[in-house]
Amino acid sequence: MTQLREPRRLALAAGDPNGIGPEIAIKALAALDDAARDCITLFGPGEVLQRAAQQCGQAALWSRLRHVEAGTMDAAHAVPGRIDAAAGVSTVASATAALQACRAGTFDAVIACPHHETAIHQAGIAFSGYPSLVARVCGVPEDEVFMLLVGGGLRILHATLHESVPTALARMTPALVLNAVHAGVRACQALGVNRPRVGLFGINPHASEGTLFGLEDQRITVPAAQALRAAGLDVEGPQGADVMLSQRRHDLYIAMFHDQGHIPIKLLAPNAASALSIGADALLSSVGHGSAMDIAGRGIADPTALLRTIALLSGTTPTPSP
Repeated sequence: MTQLREPRRLALAAGDPNGIGPEIAIKALAALDDAARDCITLFGPGEVLQRAAQQCGQAALWSRLRHVEAGTMDAAHAVPGRIDAAAGVSTVASATAALQACRAGTFDAVIACPHHETAIHQAGIAFSGYPSLVARVCGVPEDEVFMLLVGGGLRILHATLHESVPTALARMTPALVLNAVHAGVRACQALGVNRPRVGLFGINPHASEGTLFGLEDQRITVPAAQALRAAGLDVEGPQGADVMLSQRRHDLYIAMFHDQGHIPIKLLAPNAASALSIGADALLSSVGHGSAMDIAGRGIADPTALLRTIALLSGTTPTPSP
């Protein structure tokens, strides 16, 4: 069993109700002691969550859990493993309700179980990951909210996320990189690193090696790095992501593209990373893996990443309970 000391008030959104979110939510709550569990409130469709509790052998636990009904969906659409627009609507509704409660001061942070982007897009909802939803709910520009992956001894913030490389590059500016670094530094300070050493990845291989591999770094990352150092931040780069990561001497890395940051985290912390949406007035974290539709409803999903995320946002370290 996992024990968390001095937990904060957390809202836990179910994610895609047809994915593994409901299952790992129930399993994670079952693994906590009573004090930690009492500080967590589930947001999601009650019938789906209750069914997940029964499938996990936790029917008795369900009656003791704190729960807010959100993202209710018709039973005909609640089918484990099915990619369904109704499930996409439910995902966004649950997370939105949790974020609104957090902004109202009821909770200190939000944890959202995995979403399925295709289901959300089938519902006609503009969405490029939880950071975009956090920005919309909190009323801030999307280019001020970023994803920070934490796992495997690394913290990697993404300047861009779920978009094509041409689209990401077209909206990449020195201002975007500045916003990303400042948001990442504030997040590190909240996590206990008061003056983080920041490693800034280049856009092109070898950070363009001057202009040998393109003009993008000279136009975007080089002036951003100069401005950040002039502001007194401890920033190194831009440098090739491979070289910078091999040095392992930074507290925070800034990736320009999705795969630059996701690949090293998932190699070092497979299915065990936390994904924080930072930069707004409500803190949301998800897990560094997807909704696993292929195993949804089978009772074999692993809640480890969710437990790590709960510990991270609680400001505690999970320790074995006797």
